Amino acid sequence: TCAIASKSLAHRALILAALCSQITDILCPTNSDDIDATVGCLEALGARIVRTSAGFRVRPIPREGGRLRPKEVVLLDCRESASTLRFMLPLACALGVDATLDGQGRLAERPLLPLSDELVRHGAVLDWQGRLPLRLSGTLRPGEFRLPGNVSSQYVSGLLLASAALGGPMCVLVEEPVESRSYIGMTIDMLASFGAEVEVARRTRDGRPYWSFTPHCEEGLVCPGTLTIEGDWSCGAFWLCAGAIGREKITVSGLNLSSAQGDKEIVEILKNFGAEVTEGDTSVTVFPSKLQGCDVDLSQIPDLGPAVALLAAAACGKTHLKNAARLRLKESDRLRAIAKTLKTLGGKVREKKDELIIKGLAGGNLKGGRVESFNDHRIVMMEAIASLISDKKVIIEGKAAVAKSYPDFFNVMKAKGLDGNIE
Repeated sequence: TCAIASKSLAHRALILAALCSQITDILCPTNSDDIDATVGCLEALGARIVRTSAGFRVRPIPREGGRLRPKEVVLLDCRESASTLRFMLPLACALGVDATLDGQGRLAERPLLPLSDELVRHGAVLDWQGRLPLRLSGTLRPGEFRLPGNVSSQYVSGLLLASAALGGPMCVLVEEPVESRSYIGMTIDMLASFGAEVEVARRTRDGRPYWSFTPHCEEGLVCPGTLTIEGDWSCGAFWLCAGAIGREKITVSGLNLSSAQGDKEIVEILKNFGAEVTEGDTSVTVFPSKLQGCDVDLSQIPDLGPAVALLAAAACGKTHLKNAARLRLKESDRLRAIAKTLKTLGGKVREKKDELIIKGLAGGNLKGGRVESFNDHRIVMMEAIASLISDKKVIIEGKAAVAKSYPDFFNVMKAKGLDGNIE
């Protein structure tokens, strides 16, 4: 199967294209609810974005005297996209618009501290009660922004993206250790695609170690003309794991094996489980394999948690999914959702504060059964792939949640003949 375009990179490309001075064509053949949320917010700010057969044509936010002049905004609807929310908040502050940020589902409860405090410290005015909607006004001032490293990397990425609209120098200091560091790397790479270098260094403040990220956007962004969004490792991981636990090899094409995406780590994780894996120039093939449980640190790769849990359920011995506290703050409490789902299907899981301990079936099968989606796209994909090793059908209630990142997921399963045990 061919990997869908990276949702994470598409968000970043669309935002920077909207801040350019010329039209950008973004080659992104796949779409999702989350990407639509970002498109809608950028259009509300004044960008004109047209869906084409190849992706998106982005006509940027208008300018006046060289300065960005966004529309008078009333509402920025982030739907259920945390990336959209955490990128739009600093961007809207940098643009100086008066707006209300809102969203649906669990997004209303997703954390924004301490990003919100830093924005207020630099001139933004935020009116909210710890959950959406959030009303904002004022204009963000340039300067030094400080964040702890154990919070969402989306806060850092949001500030770096907003630097292109800030009108002055910015430095983001992130205290070590930095979780989900690869996502910051993806933002830095995308800024480079638009001609903006980010200087990265280690610094000490008050005796504590920090990583500093200093974007250089003073001269404005350089329009790349046409930009291609590479394949998505986060969603591709489910197909690769299906190859390891199922009956037939699976090849995923359209992948960048030297990608900045941290979730390319799935290849090494599969090998650590004992899976037979072959790599091409832009593809990975995984063969049905006898798997052995192992320890997996999820601190840098939280989105791989559900896919790796499936490997663990099928393997011999125990698997520890460690440093996974961030999974509790996703579209669902994913530690709880993974544990409850696998137990319902007949797996053996112990849930702890920040880890899961999974005792594998040693090549045996799950029993199947009725499971809930938790309104979480990655949990739905995990449940669907689990049907490949279930004796009875897996009945997924609320499987439409998969549209958040991968609307065609079940169509691809059907086309590959992998949907015979799903309802």
